[in-house]
Amino acid sequence: MKVISRRFFFFLIPFLSLLNSPPEYPVDGFQYTGIRRLERLRLRLAGKLSGRRVPVAGGRKSIADITLHLTDYPDSLLLTIPEPDSALQKQIARLFAGRNSNYSLALLDITPGQPIRAAALRSGLQYQPGSVGKLAIAAGLFTELRRLFPESVERRRKFLRNRMIVADKWIVSDHHGVPLFNLQNHKVAFRPIRLGDVFSFYEWLDHMLSAISNAAASTVWKECILMRAFADNYPPTLQEEKTYFEETPRRELQNIALSVVNDPLRKMGIAEPDWKLGSFFTWTGKKIIPSGGSHGTPRGLLTFLIRLEQGKVVDEWSSLELKRLLYMTERRIRYASSPHLTKSAVYFKSGSLYKCKQEPGFKCGKYKGNVANYMNSVAIVEKPDGRVYLVALMSNVLKINSAVEHQTLATYIDKILNR
Repeated sequence: MKVISRRFFFFLIPFLSLLNSPPEYPVDGFQYTGIRRLERLRLRLAGKLSGRRVPVAGGRKSIADITLHLTDYPDSLLLTIPEPDSALQKQIARLFAGRNSNYSLALLDITPGQPIRAAALRSGLQYQPGSVGKLAIAAGLFTELRRLFPESVERRRKFLRNRMIVADKWIVSDHHGVPLFNLQNHKVAFRPIRLGDVFSFYEWLDHMLSAISNAAASTVWKECILMRAFADNYPPTLQEEKTYFEETPRRELQNIALSVVNDPLRKMGIAEPDWKLGSFFTWTGKKIIPSGGSHGTPRGLLTFLIRLEQGKVVDEWSSLELKRLLYMTERRIRYASSPHLTKSAVYFKSGSLYKCKQEPGFKCGKYKGNVANYMNSVAIVEKPDGRVYLVALMSNVLKINSAVEHQTLATYIDKILNR
């Protein structure tokens, strides 16, 4: 393929070398992906590098221990979310009784060896999904990867590890910091992505999902468009890329942009009313490609998690890679930060959007808007005792700290499922 002749791949350590790695997830995660911050975490866990930010007990799985739970489950039984289990539904209803009606939830207990149980609360209501929408970009990337390398998942992995992308105008602007680690001198930094920064595709994905980087999200989405447009000739030269975005009609650009991130959702059986990503995450991206609205429902997000566990987010390899990326978050926040989940493996993505206006007696704060206060959480939780459940929680409750509220609800939901 022309993509090979136009960009050389540097030598990488064979996958079999992982067999000789220590059991902690960050070390074999680094060998497999080349994501440099994972080596920093390994050194911290080993006591060879100072720093407080290390994975909690439930965040130290080996890469080999991360598996999909529903690949052998009959497809016909999960084409749609099952009807609520009466006992579980009553407990969830009791939890939210008296709470604001702007909470919505979809929940599925998939504990191995036990009947699947569902519960829901206004699961069809639409919310602004915020950064949860970045999961659609990840699905779009894995879809385009399969187009390029349909017969070889190893070539896809090598491509993610070795394709280096320079930060350009598409990152403007973003205040979210990302972790940076120098493998040679072990220097550590945490700052927003800057023009000229260079990361591998795996690292751009990691920044998008773990560090909630809007700059990374727009960059990955832009690359998905180029992968679709140039096909076997991807990656284009800088001049070819410039010409493509300048000369392609804006309506055509918009159609391709929407297609690469939304078509994979439709293929999973997620209808447009349940999830649509319509707008880039940076000002420059929105300027180059006309933007539209984005929305999601707990029902749509839970369906995504089900397809992930079924190995149907593109295919089984892509689903497992995405699940691994959702596991290695830099730190646990919001829903995932519940102390009740410290010993549990949590595969997590969250998104928020809040807006304030002047109001007597009200003080605006982070995640505490009085005009809009969206907070969205999706999580796969694997308990030490073998219990597994999927949850999508969305809210727009004004004037409360929604991050703390989601953390609190995570504790209550976990307790319900522990009964």
